[in-house]
Amino acid sequence: MPWTQVLTDVFYTVVFPGFLFASIVGLLLTWVDRKVTAIVQSRVGPPWFQPYADIGKLLGKRMFIPRGSQAVGFLAAPLLSVAGSTLAAVIILLALLHPGSDFVGDLIVLIYLSVLPSIALVIGGASSRSPFGAIGAGRELSMILSYELVFLLSLFTVLIKVHSVRLGDIVAYQAAHGPIIASVSGFIAFVVAMYSLVAKLGYLPFDIAEADTELIGGPLAEYSGSGLALFRLSRAILFFCLPVLIVLLFLGATAPTALSIVAFVLKLLAVLVILIVVKITHARLKLDQALRLFWGRLLLVAIAGVLLALVGW
Repeated sequence: MPWTQVLTDVFYTVVFPGFLFASIVGLLLTWVDRKVTAIVQSRVGPPWFQPYADIGKLLGKRMFIPRGSQAVGFLAAPLLSVAGSTLAAVIILLALLHPGSDFVGDLIVLIYLSVLPSIALVIGGASSRSPFGAIGAGRELSMILSYELVFLLSLFTVLIKVHSVRLGDIVAYQAAHGPIIASVSGFIAFVVAMYSLVAKLGYLPFDIAEADTELIGGPLAEYSGSGLALFRLSRAILFFCLPVLIVLLFLGATAPTALSIVAFVLKLLAVLVILIVVKITHARLKLDQALRLFWGRLLLVAIAGVLLALVGW
């Protein structure tokens, strides 16, 4: 492989549209989340630089390793979380910015990468030798097995309509035939995907694994300093790139012109507003309630969407 290609890949992964860019935009969107929440609750809210100051403060503090913990797993978990979210962001944003850069099966790779931050939480919590971490890790693993199933079925609905597992083909299909959400099966898949997205981000009503009032952070209870900063950065990146993925899959995107960029930003903001409204208007579910929701009603709805897509609806 030529050095120019290596340097290009490193630039894409580390700078743009990779870790640095996704972190900056993701942290800015977390400020939007906190600001909107504060306004709804009649508070002033933090200044725009607060998320960056929080991460900078954590990075400047020492990370303590609990006595008796599995140090390798405890230290590797934050790195695994950031690696998974960063690579997912690179694939999603390159498909948006450079449609010709996609590859066969990139959506399948993306599914695996998007699960890594959740698996990292399980590894970190189980390695911490904390009862809160162990309980949180068990809850997180149960949630992964529930929401990922219906999320995959919502994506399968899209694949049935497009007949491809490439993000570029999905974007091109919607440019030619209109957004997938305009169909009955596409709308059903969008609703199911949004429920799964809230759970993947660990937001209310699905922040069951961390549950600050019960488990004081769950898998994150023993993390401090740079380890906690990396987990928060990973979530900020996902808060940016996963809504972008939802827009690409269901709402469509066109060639980057001034008008299309404005339209895309409005679609992205609409998805973010839905996430924020759900988060601030719902109380936390119990684990058994969340499992019944995903393995019961949402699973049936997702299957109905797949069947409707098969018959062309």
